[in-house]
Amino acid sequence: MLYKPRFFVNAEGLMQQRKTAKVPARFVLYFLSCSGFLVSFMMRNDINIALVAMTAKNSTQLTEILQTNENTTLSPALASEVVGGVAAQHFGTKQVFGWSQFATALGSLCIPFAADLHYGIVVVIRCIQGFASGLTWPAMYAVVSYWIPLAERSRFMSSFQGFSIGIGLTYVICGFIIDNFNWRYAFFTTGSLGMFWCFLWYMLAYNTPQEHPRITVEELEYIEMNIGVEVKESMGMKVPWKCIFTSLPVWAIGITTFGRIWIHYVFIVYGPSFMTNILKFPFQANGFLSGMPFICSYLSSVVFCCIADKMVLKEVMSLTNIRKLFTAFSQIVPGILIFSIGYINNIVVLLIIWFVAVTYITASYAGAMANIVDIAPNLAGPVLAFCQTIHMSASFLSPLAGGFIVTSEASIEEWRILFGTSSIITIATYSVYQIYGTATIQKWNYLPTSNTNSSDENNILNKKDTEDIPVEV
Repeated sequence: MLYKPRFFVNAEGLMQQRKTAKVPARFVLYFLSCSGFLVSFMMRNDINIALVAMTAKNSTQLTEILQTNENTTLSPALASEVVGGVAAQHFGTKQVFGWSQFATALGSLCIPFAADLHYGIVVVIRCIQGFASGLTWPAMYAVVSYWIPLAERSRFMSSFQGFSIGIGLTYVICGFIIDNFNWRYAFFTTGSLGMFWCFLWYMLAYNTPQEHPRITVEELEYIEMNIGVEVKESMGMKVPWKCIFTSLPVWAIGITTFGRIWIHYVFIVYGPSFMTNILKFPFQANGFLSGMPFICSYLSSVVFCCIADKMVLKEVMSLTNIRKLFTAFSQIVPGILIFSIGYINNIVVLLIIWFVAVTYITASYAGAMANIVDIAPNLAGPVLAFCQTIHMSASFLSPLAGGFIVTSEASIEEWRILFGTSSIITIATYSVYQIYGTATIQKWNYLPTSNTNSSDENNILNKKDTEDIPVEV
């Protein structure tokens, strides 16, 4: 069993300590992670809404940005995934995540001025933002293995879902600002939030518990008792890229998450268009209905992750099967529901199904996304970088396929083809994870001199793995 100190995490994920103790450092890290992804995605998505207003007076130049915006953001982000993983391994999460956020925030503040000069400058800024934002995910994954014991891992992963709140808030806040003020203030707002977050990050974040000057003795003892020695010594560890490239469990995570990202971007990119052209919602109602499921999906991720952690502690099933179960929730359920959307005439029922589908996608943070740290706690950043290079390609392939399929946005038949295709891709990619997914720590995760039985975590991770059976879904 895991060692428990005088404080622990309850079902709601709130950490209990003695009244005289300070706020747990892990709680602060959770807040910084959640708010960091929130602000990051606000800065990524502000231009998606602002472009409508920007092109009203600069149609010739800025329409070009509208057509290339997705590529100018996503292509550099894909290119920076491996860079982020390696950089975090050598320089630490604090530097990599902090500087990437600073560069993105500075870019948002500069876009209004760049738009007055030349649209090409806006494109360059978006490329820089895309590269910088691509560093964030592998950087944050790298810190999880140092700070978060297995029994809390799923719940901490829910902090990554802060990006959903960011997407939802962008629809609401930027839409309000543009309607009542000027599109420029949308960028000033998101950029300023990014700068303020950077200040908090540099004041409060640390790469390891041992570096933290304000962590309590009890909390430090708890972390060190439940984090393996090999994890503590992994900073600067050489990345075994060949082993990562040829690992079936790693490919299983990357492929299944490709399907999840595919369907997620159908909701993000084409949701507003479907609601406008098929459901005939006005702009403000469209923004609210498009954004609210993403805001609420953070809450659903916390629920899924709390349930997963309790299942781990109570040993309801092996960790491998827990990860497969929640991955199935995140892909099988939305895959079935999105197929049905094109055939439902009742708007209330359709919106309920839409809402449920978006919220169930977040179960992946208790499934395949948490699985990255399970199989390679020492190399979570580089493994995430490799997996994300695979699955983030869906974030531009999905919109491209949608544009090819839906040529007439008023045609329900074409929407049915899009939804049906997305359903097949999402469910088919999950089947790969069902076959090859595992939570067993991989041999290449360890330093050559590491003791592979040095922590309770390793024992739990490997317990019953030889008895794993496919999860019935």
